[in-house]
Amino acid sequence: MTATDGSVATTATADPRFAAARQVADAVLLEGYVLYPYRASAAKNRLRWQFGVLVPPVWGPAHGEHACQRTEVLMEPKGDATLALELRFLHAQRRTVQRALDGGGFAEVDELHLADRVLVPWDEGTEEHVELTVPVAELTGDGVTVPFTRPARDDIETVVGDDGRTAGRLVRRTEEIEGVLRLRAVELDGAYRVFRLTAVVENTSPWTPGVGAAAGSDAVVAADREAALPRSLVAAHLLLGLDSGSFLSMTDPPEWAREAVAACENLHTWPVLAGEAGRADVVLSSPIILEDHPAIAPESAGAMYDATEIDEILALRTAALTDQEKREARGTDARAAAVIDLADSLPPEVLERLHGAVRSLREVTGPDGPEQITEIPDEEAVFRPDTPWWDPAGADTADPARDRITVDGAPVGPGSRVLLRPGPRRTDAQDLFLHGRAALVEAVLHDVDGGVHLAVTVEDDPGADIRREQGRFLYFQPDEVTLLEDA
Repeated sequence: MTATDGSVATTATADPRFAAARQVADAVLLEGYVLYPYRASAAKNRLRWQFGVLVPPVWGPAHGEHACQRTEVLMEPKGDATLALELRFLHAQRRTVQRALDGGGFAEVDELHLADRVLVPWDEGTEEHVELTVPVAELTGDGVTVPFTRPARDDIETVVGDDGRTAGRLVRRTEEIEGVLRLRAVELDGAYRVFRLTAVVENTSPWTPGVGAAAGSDAVVAADREAALPRSLVAAHLLLGLDSGSFLSMTDPPEWAREAVAACENLHTWPVLAGEAGRADVVLSSPIILEDHPAIAPESAGAMYDATEIDEILALRTAALTDQEKREARGTDARAAAVIDLADSLPPEVLERLHGAVRSLREVTGPDGPEQITEIPDEEAVFRPDTPWWDPAGADTADPARDRITVDGAPVGPGSRVLLRPGPRRTDAQDLFLHGRAALVEAVLHDVDGGVHLAVTVEDDPGADIRREQGRFLYFQPDEVTLLEDA
């Protein structure tokens, strides 16, 4: 067995199987790290580190947080297979700001103004790794236990002003972290050679709330989350890889393995197949629930520490920040500064690409898009600008004002009176309050997925005429109404 608890890349990091999964793992590691508008003063950046936080065991139970996470996944190793594992997490370090005094020395301040940024106190996150390579055979029996430690340290960074003189300094305090990684594999009974792999990550730090000491001070640290975070494993997750064999999907296992998969116990994390699609030799166990083979959107130009679905609006809003707001963001964190620089430098063609893509068409068009048309199609198959698909005079015969559908063997359409019976799938209490009320059908609508919806106004509603004039109806599906006998 070879292992390291340092942050220097070793065999596991260099493993090419982790390359594709690492992009997603990085997104998990830094999800929510710093949010728009990327300033420490923003309300949304005052409560941080929501995902995968493993706190010291003494503090966690009383505050609803956890000291450990447990991953269980099934694997089919071949021959003398070897398991590569990488535990990844952030270690929060507290940064304070000091201004240089005219007579010498430094004084702690809330802000230090420079030409391009405003430095403020902030908790930075440094990436940590615990890496392990072990034969699967060694994981049977009592398994393998790997303790790890991150020592406390103090770092000082001198800040130089535009005039070349020392303007101040940043003092970073990193608290000690202790943890343990436990691995065990159990072969299951059955026709196939299948093992249940259990990986437990635990924070074992002996820190006791209320007795923390700051660098150079005997002050008592309050027993709150802010005191526990520097001693916590933040955004903790695992990368697992087999050099020979495969893992089984936990969300879509083969039929013969469903019972064994259901018996797996995963606490505060969820394992999915990662890496390239079609392969099953890498697993990402994440505190954020993902699907098998998750991937970063190829349109994403860089990390913005939020869902990639809104990269476009984040880029546009970030570019619209004032110069002073950008100075504050740049002084908050180096990663926030990188976001500002990214938004300011995006060329129009990249920004346009963020507008989105219809991935569901890739199976039809292929990865390079549709083939070029080499011959003129039949005239009837071409959409003309003067007859768009929504034009009532076009070929489409859909007409909400005249269409009728069949409900319980009777035609229902505009003018029909129905009794509303919204089903349990409704999550809107306002709709459930209308159960048993009579309504008038105003239109029959069809959506692009083939669904049918009835636009209705409720009888005895004093605002029905206004709703009808403005087209502001209530919508129910056919199985949520009953035709009244006098209709």
